Amino acid sequence: MAESGCCPPMDLFRSEPMQLVRLIIPVESSHLTVSYLGDLGFIQFKDLNAEKSPFQRTYATQIKRCGEMARKLRFFREQMKKVDVVPSTVPSERFDIDLDNLEVKLGELEAEMIEVNANNEKLQRSYNELLEYELILQKAGEFFYSAQSDAAAQQRETQERHADEGSINSPLLLDQEMSTDSSKVVKLGFISGLVPRDKSMAFERILFRATRGNVLLKQGAVENPVTDPVLGEKVDKNVFVIFYSGERAKTKILKICEAFGANRYPFPDDLGKRGQMITEVSGSISELKATIDVGMLHRDSLLKNISYHYVQWNLLVKKEKSIYHTLNMLSIDVTKKCLVAEGWSPIFASKQVQDALHRAALDSNSQVESIFQVLHTRESPPTYFRTNKFNSAFQEIVDAYGVAKYQEANPGVYTIVTFPFLFAVMFGDWGHGICLLLGTLFFILREKKLSSQKLGDITEMTFGGRYVILLMSLFSIYTGLVYNEFFSVPFELFGRSAYACRGPSCSDSTTAGLIKVRDAYPFGVDPKWHGTRSELPFLNSLKMKMSILIGVAQMNLGIILSYFNAKFFKNSVNVWFQFVPQMLFLNCLFGYLSVLIIVKWCTGSKADLYHLMIYMFLSPTDDLGENQLFAGQKTLQIVLLLLALVAVPWMLLPKPFILKKQFQDRHQGQSYQLLQSADDSLEVDAHGSHDGHEEFEFSEVFVHQLIHTIEFVLGAVSNTASYLRLWALSLAHSELSTVFYEKVLLLAWGFNNVIILIVGIIVFICATVGVLLVMETLSAFLHALRLHWVEFQNKFYEGDGYKFHPFSFALMDEDDE
Repeated sequence: MAESGCCPPMDLFRSEPMQLVRLIIPVESSHLTVSYLGDLGFIQFKDLNAEKSPFQRTYATQIKRCGEMARKLRFFREQMKKVDVVPSTVPSERFDIDLDNLEVKLGELEAEMIEVNANNEKLQRSYNELLEYELILQKAGEFFYSAQSDAAAQQRETQERHADEGSINSPLLLDQEMSTDSSKVVKLGFISGLVPRDKSMAFERILFRATRGNVLLKQGAVENPVTDPVLGEKVDKNVFVIFYSGERAKTKILKICEAFGANRYPFPDDLGKRGQMITEVSGSISELKATIDVGMLHRDSLLKNISYHYVQWNLLVKKEKSIYHTLNMLSIDVTKKCLVAEGWSPIFASKQVQDALHRAALDSNSQVESIFQVLHTRESPPTYFRTNKFNSAFQEIVDAYGVAKYQEANPGVYTIVTFPFLFAVMFGDWGHGICLLLGTLFFILREKKLSSQKLGDITEMTFGGRYVILLMSLFSIYTGLVYNEFFSVPFELFGRSAYACRGPSCSDSTTAGLIKVRDAYPFGVDPKWHGTRSELPFLNSLKMKMSILIGVAQMNLGIILSYFNAKFFKNSVNVWFQFVPQMLFLNCLFGYLSVLIIVKWCTGSKADLYHLMIYMFLSPTDDLGENQLFAGQKTLQIVLLLLALVAVPWMLLPKPFILKKQFQDRHQGQSYQLLQSADDSLEVDAHGSHDGHEEFEFSEVFVHQLIHTIEFVLGAVSNTASYLRLWALSLAHSELSTVFYEKVLLLAWGFNNVIILIVGIIVFICATVGVLLVMETLSAFLHALRLHWVEFQNKFYEGDGYKFHPFSFALMDEDDE
């Protein structure tokens, strides 16, 4: 790490020093070299073939092969999901298959799986058709049986009437009716099948309209849902029999059945044939069921064999695809015997990269080793912080605002402490803090199990920030002890209260107040303050002034970090014309206000600080009167005001002129330059322009500095006021907690009814969890986030860098294809 001499090196304070490296790799060892570098994970390769389309690159065919194998593996994964087979995470004992053999094996397995599925679908369809046919034979047989019974009854009735010929009631033309020619009797045809129940009414209406009512439709509901042979889904259906006359009616009925998805089946007229058909269908169903079961067992065993190797195969395909993607980013030498790679690498990893290149050359039996070169460039390197599971979430909070510029001061170091502390100032209640602590301990204690599972979006976000929430809860317990609030209830944890009632009845505590009987409460707010008439004014004053002190301290920290940035990058202009005037302006006004707050606390003065600060600007020479806190205060205020006024032009005017002078000195006498040698040209950044071609726009620099100055001057006021949100949210949290406790829990307790008490406890728990532990936590989190991003980081943090994304197999996403 580059030493600036101003501060000790820290792992997170500045990003890792990076270098641009060039690798010249022989073609025969290129695949193995890139594979070893992927295992190492310390090089971010640059695309040297950006002008080429993906199809014009050297290894497009290999990537296409890997994509096809990945498709086959996804097909196997879908098949395993259907039968609830989970891929084995335990590595198989022998795994030495190469990509070519794997491609052949996957092709064979896919062909076999497709054949098994096709046969199974055919058998399943036949099986479902036979089940429907069996239902038709049973239900339609009932229709015909009932019709024959009705016809037999009618015939008996007719015969009885015929026997009574002498009766005066017998029809005169009975003989003619009975002797009708059989050849003139109309024979009716019929069609039987099943129709979905939700379409049965529409089916009946369309049949009636299409045939003008010249059909007879009989329907019967099937009790249980039937698996449709075409759809393969369970559907509620009705069995139907349609009686018709004529071929035209039959054609219309067949078209209507096809349109409504009604499955038609033949039905024998003869009762004997019907019984024989039912027996045959039942036998066929049993045979098909046995065949399907055997096919299912074969498919399951095939998928289980695949599941044993699925993870290894999938990992191999992903690795090979990523290797060929990386090889496509490399340029081929004119001799086509070596590949040239360029990329960023941390300086500390140089030895490991060279060892990986050496091992790859040996293992691939290459006659020539790869060449490792360090290039000099003006291009800005990527930003890389080595984080762990504890501080990575805090770094993500900073990176969400903007990735740090290369080696600028990283606010993530301070965020580890300041972020949970500012959250706790707004969330101070040690009861609620304990609830948050228990919740986050659940995630921390089960992190090994949960990290290997797929979680929901909200759960995954909470799990990722478990250590942030851990510190938030611990700081909340601390500030809750300072505020002396446990679900808004005070406790005498650190000793007895310093105050007592004036009389034994304590009836005048809210009117006349309390009297001090012993030394001050040792830690935090005295419990007797709660519930008194002066509680709200006292806590408001305390929290408001505390918010200003915290805000001024954090803004000063931001300006001090800008000094360390300027010293590190050897920018003396920013030290003298940015850091110094900013420190003067902020502290001459709001630093002075912070000192007045502390002096007032220490002396117990009744000075009005609002009046004091306002008239410091409006009438700086007037007598302070009762608002004077110390001798010489008036003279000090005039000096501080003048220094604050001087700091504004100090910030605005010198810097643009100094930058212009530096530019002119740097480019003086550079109209003519020596021609660069071939070796030097390789070392110059090919993607950036030379300083000699730059132009200095004084007006643009001046306007930029003017905007920066105005932003800081106005921001010093608005940012200080913005920290008052710490007071506002703390007050809101305390008052909400008090309302839930007094108006829900205590109110339910006062009824002396068990049911009302239980309901009150349930409402109190739901309100506490839903409002205070969820909504208030989110609200305080967002406000703490804003204070860091806007009020703190804008004092020094540029955040215009880009992340270091190395080629690493360990960083491959599970769903990345």
